[in-house]
Amino acid sequence: MGLASFLIWKYEEFNKSRNERVEEGRRETVGLLYEDEAWNTCLKGIHPNWLLSYRIFSFLVLLGLLIANVAVDGGGIFFFYTQWTFALVTIYFAVPLRFSNSCIVLASCFSLYKTCFNHKKFEASAPDAERGTYVAPRLDGISDIPILSKSSDAYQESLSQNTAGVGGYTIQILFQTCAGASMLTDSVFWLVLYPFMTPKDFRLDIFTVGMHSVNAVLLLGETSLNCMSFPVFRFAYFILWTATFVIFQWIIHSVVSLWWPYPFLDLSSSYAPLWYLAVGIMHIPCYSVFALIVKLKHLWLSKLCPGACQFLR
Repeated sequence: MGLASFLIWKYEEFNKSRNERVEEGRRETVGLLYEDEAWNTCLKGIHPNWLLSYRIFSFLVLLGLLIANVAVDGGGIFFFYTQWTFALVTIYFAVPLRFSNSCIVLASCFSLYKTCFNHKKFEASAPDAERGTYVAPRLDGISDIPILSKSSDAYQESLSQNTAGVGGYTIQILFQTCAGASMLTDSVFWLVLYPFMTPKDFRLDIFTVGMHSVNAVLLLGETSLNCMSFPVFRFAYFILWTATFVIFQWIIHSVVSLWWPYPFLDLSSSYAPLWYLAVGIMHIPCYSVFALIVKLKHLWLSKLCPGACQFLR
């Protein structure tokens, strides 16, 4: 947790003062996030409304499945890391709706699309063409269209004035945390636990399958549409998320004598240190797989349609 906190302090842009950001304005840091990255699509030909609509659809599907699971099995399901992660993914898809009124966003996106993405009228310099001009709605629901500047100095200034706010960073951090956590829960269940389960001890139902698949599938769909990057240092948030769950379990079991949701969490076992180490190591490939998917997507789109790409890194 200490190393994770250090990585966040070292590389996360919103932790830096305004003066530090100005000093680093001439170069793009790994933690830099532009305002439109969390809201825009990866290609100019894909309207931002498609991404917003997909997020609304995903939120409704996840929320419906989560409510149904609670109604059938009770609130005790949140004793498990799987449901924690599933709830976090649901929150992720809800955050864009929280930071902006969906109807206003749909209308503003359509207006901006007509203004900025009309390929017959759109003329810009090479850097501007690569970035696009879609501007995400701010927290106050107002969108400002940046002025396209011809000089490189003005262009750099324009970029520095349009770094992401609270909403953008929240979406980016949740996205990367959910990606790693979903890969962990789903891969552990299907590749480690399920092969050793017998029909006598365990029976698959719609909620078990849904909780260990729908979240990852919807996140992959989100990944195919959005233009967000996947900085490796935000692996720290994934670690902190899992650590929060483990500490929660420790606190509960120190107060009340309960069964452990996962046997390897039991501190009384002589193999506990090895189990904790193994689970910790599993975080690396789970996060790396999703990071690789994002990287391959960027490389593929860059070669397939370089002029239409809108992701920056």
